[in-house]
Parts: sequence; C-alpha cells; structure tokens
Amino acid sequence: MQHDPNDGSSVSFVTSTTGLSRRQFLGAAGTLSLIAGAANAQHAVHNHAGAAHIADMSSTMGMVPETPVPAMDQPLVEPEVRRSVNGVLSTTLRCSYAYRQIGGVRLYVRSYEGTSPGPTLRMKPGETLRIKMINDLPPNRDGLPADISHPHQFNNTNFHFHGAHVSPSGIADNVMRSMAPGHSYNIEITLPADHTRGTYWYHPHHHGSADIQMSSGMVGAVIIEGDFADVPEITAARERLLVLTQVVFDANGMVENFETLFPETATRFLAINGQRRPVIEMRPGEVQRWRILNAAYQDDMLLDLEKHDLHAIAYDGIQLGAVQPLKQLLIAPGQRADILVKAGGPGTYAFNAAPFDQGHPSPVGPLARVVVSGVPMEMKLPRALPPAPLATIKDTEITNRRKVVLSATAPEADAAGHWQEFGFFIDGKKFDPARIDHRVKLGAVEEWTIVNTHEHDDHVFHIHTNPFQVVSVNGKALATPEWRDSVIVERKGGEVVFRSRFLDFTGVFMLHCHMMNHEEMGMMQTVEVYKP
Repeated sequence: MQHDPNDGSSVSFVTSTTGLSRRQFLGAAGTLSLIAGAANAQHAVHNHAGAAHIADMSSTMGMVPETPVPAMDQPLVEPEVRRSVNGVLSTTLRCSYAYRQIGGVRLYVRSYEGTSPGPTLRMKPGETLRIKMINDLPPNRDGLPADISHPHQFNNTNFHFHGAHVSPSGIADNVMRSMAPGHSYNIEITLPADHTRGTYWYHPHHHGSADIQMSSGMVGAVIIEGDFADVPEITAARERLLVLTQVVFDANGMVENFETLFPETATRFLAINGQRRPVIEMRPGEVQRWRILNAAYQDDMLLDLEKHDLHAIAYDGIQLGAVQPLKQLLIAPGQRADILVKAGGPGTYAFNAAPFDQGHPSPVGPLARVVVSGVPMEMKLPRALPPAPLATIKDTEITNRRKVVLSATAPEADAAGHWQEFGFFIDGKKFDPARIDHRVKLGAVEEWTIVNTHEHDDHVFHIHTNPFQVVSVNGKALATPEWRDSVIVERKGGEVVFRSRFLDFTGVFMLHCHMMNHEEMGMMQTVEVYKP
C-alpha cells in the first residue's frame, strides 16, 4: 500500500473525550483485575492533582473534563445521526485517541469523532457520500516490517464502506489507500440509483492496523434508506440500531500491541453501542425493528432473547422475500441482521450472547436487558414481504467457476502459542498487495466454492464490491438461496458455494476472513475486475 497524497494537509493533534458504557465480567477475579487496570489507566491524570487543577490542565490540553458514567443498566443510547441533504452526505470523520468510560473501566483508545461507535450515516440510493477524513493520530513508532502480515504502523488508516456496491478505485471505496497521521484526505462514494436499501457499515481497512483500530471501536453504521417502505407493519415499528462489539484492552486501558488481541480469550466483555448491558424499553405487544451490526473484531455471536422469537427480515443490507422466524440468531463479524421483535408481557428479559463453538468458544454473556412495561400496544408482525430485490442467479448464467481454500498453521501447543507462531493463508499464500490473485471480466457471473481446511477455527469469508448468493453449505443446497456479503465457512473441510454477478465496477478490491486477527496475519487476497 502506498501513502495517498490526495488532499494532504497538516492538522493539529487534539485529544478529545467521551463517555460510554458496557457488559458483565465472568467471576470476581476478572472484575478485580479490571478495576486494577482502570486505576492504572487513570493514574497519570489523577495522581498529585486536584479537581480544579485537572480542569485547568484539561482546558489547556484541549480535553473536556469527564463526568462519571454508570457502568451498566442505563437506557440504550444510539449514535449521532448524520443525514444526506439534497443528494449529498457531506461530513468529516476525525480519527484520534479519546478517553472512554465503558462498563466501569476507563480506556484511552483510537476512535472516530471521539466516540464508539462513530456517527451513523443515513443516505439514499443514487446519493453521494463525501467525507473529509482527518487522521489526527500521532506518528507511527515503527517502520514497515519485512513480513507485511505482521501487524504494524497502527496509526495509518483508510475507509471501507462495508457491503456497498460501489467503485473500489480512486478516492471511492479504495482500501489500497494509505492515510498517514497528520493529514486529511477526501473520500467520495456514489451509490448506484438501484442500490439495495438496508443496513451497512464503515470501518478502517488498512492492512497492518485495521484490527487494532476496529478492536478499539473505530466502527460505524450506514443506513441506506427506503427498504420495506410499502410494509405498514415495518414502517410503524420503532427502529433501533444495535452495534455489537467486543471490548478488549491491556493493563493500561489501551490497545497498543497485537498480543492484546490475539489470544482467543482476549475479550473482556461485550457491548452494544459502546454500553455495557444497556436497557431496551418496549411496551407489551409492541413491535420494534432492530438493525443489528456485528462490528466485533474477531468472534461470532449467538444471540438469544429470553422468551422471545426473533423475526429476520434482511441480512447484510439485502431484504428477504419472507419473514424468517428464529429462536436464536448466529451473526458473524461483519454481518448485519434486521429483525423484528414483538414484546411479550410485562417483565425484564435477558438479551444474551449464548455459548457457541467456532473452534474456540465465542464470548458469552449479557448484551442488554429488555424491559417491557406500560400501556399495551396492539402491533402486528407482517404476514408477507415484497419480493427480494436481487434476482436469483440461474445455472444458465454461470460463465466461470473457481475454488478458494482457507487454511492455517499453528504450533503443537495451540493454546499456549505466540501469535507469530501462527500463519493464515488463502490458497496457500499470505496476502501480497502487489499480487493479483483473481482476475474477473466485468459482467461475468461466477460460481465460487470456498473450502476451509483449517482444523481448529471456522472462518468468515467476505468479499468487497459485489454481494453473493449462497446456494449450498457443506454439500447441502439451501431451499432458498441467501444473499450475503459475509458468510461463515466451518472448520475441518467446511464448504460454501455461492454465485455472484460482477457488475458495474472495475478495479482492485479484497476478499478476506472477517475475523480480523486472521486477515491481519495474511488471510486476504486481491480481486481485479477488468473490462475486456
């Protein structure tokens, strides 16, 4: 990746402050260690300084004095919303360190706009997103390593519009750009007029630093408006955005080394919208629409709402053609699920991440509490949905087939190994940005088979620019093929077959595992779509 000189200009380094909150820890020992970590993180600011002195010092350093934030059980707070005006959503996104209060722990981590999640961006098909990205992070402390799949230069960044069918070139959704500290950069992405409407998101995608930045909370939602506009049961439902994250940090309340992320047990607790176990309020019989985004840096989550079913209406920003009732929802990193929830009788219900084996245990525990109270509302779930927006890909459309193999190596004592003893590969190779791994003609319709030969872990296959239609999993055809942009491929020979139309856009983009530890360590390839 090359440094992007586009619109580079120096900017001042200013520290911003914010307050948020998050989940319950497992066991008293874990709680004590977190309290100790929080105390260490606060030591430099609070030692030998009175409140008045701190306030004065904060003003001179550009910081805002913090106020205490309850650790959990506070009403769910949704991120700031920024909307398009006259066909354009024009905004800035500033990358900087910020103090954050999460679940009773004080962190100092990288952020968008000093918050986590970052602002929610709302726009419509055919509109243009213009962002001035200001990289206000400090200079990198290291150079480029010999092996670029060793995490490095954590303060370089860029911008990825995850799931969007847009150009991957120039200053659009180009993850090959390198946005260095101390400069600002222009981003301009135009949605096609027929773009699918639904729940999308944005995050950094700079190889070497993306994992560190995402695990710090540099994520945000994008809502492309207008789906289900003709379904009154859905338009009448209150809409909630739930951004799921894994909270991780070191003894100083920071994320500065890859060792903080790589152990499979690194996650301290889970969060929604930067809060630990928030409260979601509903009235008896009320139907709400939950836009759920799994913005976790590494792990699947198996979602369970006590004594309630979940009714899926869209996956990965693409409408389903029928309501899909679920007892539990498995959602992988990068995936989105739009669900309807119809509240039961008065009471408090746990919304949890249930145990799930993805080769290692997924993090478990409370995500939120749903409190049902007040005057009943007689709301209904829809009996039917409009036809799905993308046409099924038929056998006769296929112009080419190819196979992609995910694999990994690990030390014999897997659980005790250091991250440098592991390797993650696609087709036996680590990522090389100078190599083109797949060349596809514009207009091609292809069938891909993704195989996971890794003995120990599931993987999450994601490809940029064009969505795909899953037709079979582990040799079993789906009764209704499912449109996605990310899909779980099970370990020990798991296999997913999908079909995709490579339409509208030429350029180079990525496919990779969206378990970001694995992507950062080499499990990524390039795809070039070219015009013959």
